[in-house]
Amino acid sequence: MFNELSTYQLLAVAILPTLLAIVVHEVAHGWVAFKLGDNTAYMMGRLTLNPIKHIDPVGTILVPAILIFTLGFAFGWAKPVPINWRLLKRPKRDIALVAIAGPGANLLMAIAWGIIAKVSTLLPASLNMISEPLLYMGFFGILINVVLMVFNLIPIPPTDGGRIATSLLPYNASVMLSRVEPYGMFILIALILTGVLWQFIGPVVNTSVLLIRALTGL
Repeated sequence: MFNELSTYQLLAVAILPTLLAIVVHEVAHGWVAFKLGDNTAYMMGRLTLNPIKHIDPVGTILVPAILIFTLGFAFGWAKPVPINWRLLKRPKRDIALVAIAGPGANLLMAIAWGIIAKVSTLLPASLNMISEPLLYMGFFGILINVVLMVFNLIPIPPTDGGRIATSLLPYNASVMLSRVEPYGMFILIALILTGVLWQFIGPVVNTSVLLIRALTGL
């Protein structure tokens, strides 16, 4: 449906969902860590929805803008919220809880955007100037949050899925997987550039989007 929009229209409806998807994802990590004993993010002023505190010039601005203008879609990242694992009450368990908080927040936001999109379809025709942008924004919000959720659940460190896996695996397997972390981002970039990654996560993303649309009545 986004093919109907010009690049600048797409940029306009994508900015807010993308910023929220990235920022709330990081805040969720910090908030859960705070509840589990680590106040590092709180002390550094990172438990805030103020995007200025979380913006990474490359990952939050440059990369999403380039992708929208070239591929018609946005993807990016924020500055990671600082976590001191040694301050967590039960580190092995709590690492997994902190990690799952980000994708969990994206799931809740995807559902929220679905509700917004549904509400926009119920507005009278006289409010078309409001309902149409909200509809596109809602659908984009679903998509960007589902993509971030699924991508971050890939069990390759340093993703959230990698953190969860190293937390839940037996010690020897956990140590072996953690050794991948220095190369994990290069592996993921290679998988993205070759198109292999989308072959694996694409069906999961599409199915998740359909489920959320069904759940919210779209």
